[in-house]
Amino acid sequence: MAAVIDWQAASVVPTGLSEEQAAYRDAARDFAQARLAPHAAQWDAQGIFPREAIAQAGELGFCGLYVDEAAGGSGLSRLDAAIVFEELAAVDPSTAAFISIHNMATWMLTAHASDAVREEWGPALASGRSLASYCLTEPGAGSDAASLKTRAVRDGEDYVLNGAKAFISGAGATDMLVVMARTGGDGARGISAFAVAADSAGIAYGRKEEKMGWNSQPTRGISFENVRVPARNLLGREGDGFKIAMKGLDGGRINIASCSLGAAQGALDAARRYMGERRQFGKKLAEFQALQFKLADMATQLIASRQMVHTAARKIDAGSSDATVWCAMAKRFATDAGFAVCNDALQIHGGYGYIREYPIERLLRDCRVHQILEGTNEIMRVIIARHLLNSDEELR
Repeated sequence: MAAVIDWQAASVVPTGLSEEQAAYRDAARDFAQARLAPHAAQWDAQGIFPREAIAQAGELGFCGLYVDEAAGGSGLSRLDAAIVFEELAAVDPSTAAFISIHNMATWMLTAHASDAVREEWGPALASGRSLASYCLTEPGAGSDAASLKTRAVRDGEDYVLNGAKAFISGAGATDMLVVMARTGGDGARGISAFAVAADSAGIAYGRKEEKMGWNSQPTRGISFENVRVPARNLLGREGDGFKIAMKGLDGGRINIASCSLGAAQGALDAARRYMGERRQFGKKLAEFQALQFKLADMATQLIASRQMVHTAARKIDAGSSDATVWCAMAKRFATDAGFAVCNDALQIHGGYGYIREYPIERLLRDCRVHQILEGTNEIMRVIIARHLLNSDEELR
C-alpha cells in the first residue's frame, strides 16, 4: 500500500514518542477533527454508520494499522495503533471503536488465512473498502466463550455452518465475518475460525439493537442456517480457532483500552476549557481548589492508564510470554479509569454536562461498554489472578 505520510527516522521527540509515532498521532488528530468531530453528534443521535468516513480513514492506513504490508496493511506496531485509536476516540469513541474492531478482525484474517483468501480480502479490508466483523459471542456464550455452540461440519470442499451469534459490531453493514465455530468436541480445543462472506446464502441478521452508546455502529445478532463456507476459508488449522480468537483479543483489549484513553482525554480537555470559562460565586471554576484537585486526579488517572496501555502494547510487539496478563491489566485499569474521568468531567460541567449540546454525555455513554466487551473487567481480574497464582513469572 502506498504510504500517505513520508515517515522519517525514528528519533525521539519530547513527548516520548518517536517522530514516526508523533506523525501518526498528528495525522489521526487532524483526521478526527476534520472528519469525525463535525458529525459525531449527528451519527450518535440518528444511528448513522459512517462508512464513507471509515473508508477515508482507510485511505490514511487506519483500517489495517498492524496488518502486514504484504497483505495490504500499514505494518505498524501495536503501540503505533494504540496512539492512533486514542486520537480518533478523543472525538468519537463509537466510530473509533468500530475501526479498532475492524483492525482486529482484519489482522486475524490476514495473519491466519490461506494465500488465496488473504489475497482476495486483505487489501480490500486493510484499505477500508471492505469492512469486517468479529463473531465470537453467542446468546448462551459470553464470558464463557469456550462453550459456544455454533457448529461447522465438513462436507466435501465446504464446511456447513449452523448456529447464532449475538452483539456483533457492524453486523448487517460489513462485508466479511470472522466466525468462531465448533468443528470438534466440547471446550476450547474443538473450536475453529473461518472467514465468511457476509452476504453468503443462509445468513440472516437480527434487528438493530437500541443501545446506550456506540450508536454510530450497528449491533445485531446473526444466524447461520446451512451456510456453505469453502474449506479454504478455514483460518489456521481445525482446532486453532480459540487460540486465534484469544490472540486477537489481546490486541483487541489494547485497542479498546486506547479508545477509553481517547474518551477520557476528550473529556478532560473539555473540563479544562469549561473550568476556565464558567463563573460561579464571582470567580471562575478554575479558581476553586476542590475542582483543581479533581482535575489533577483525573489527569493522574489518565496518564497512569496510558502508561499501562503502552507497556502492554510493547509486550505484544515484543512477543513477551506475559503479554496476555499485561493486556488484561491494562484493559481493566484503563477502561475503569476512562469511564471515571468522563464521569468526573460531566460532574464538573453540572447540568450542562447532562445535555447533548456538550459532548461529555456522549463520551460517557460510548466508553461505558468498554468495561464489558473484549472480555468483561471481571474476566480480566480472573486472568490476572490465575497468572499470579499459577505462574512463577513475575510481572515486571
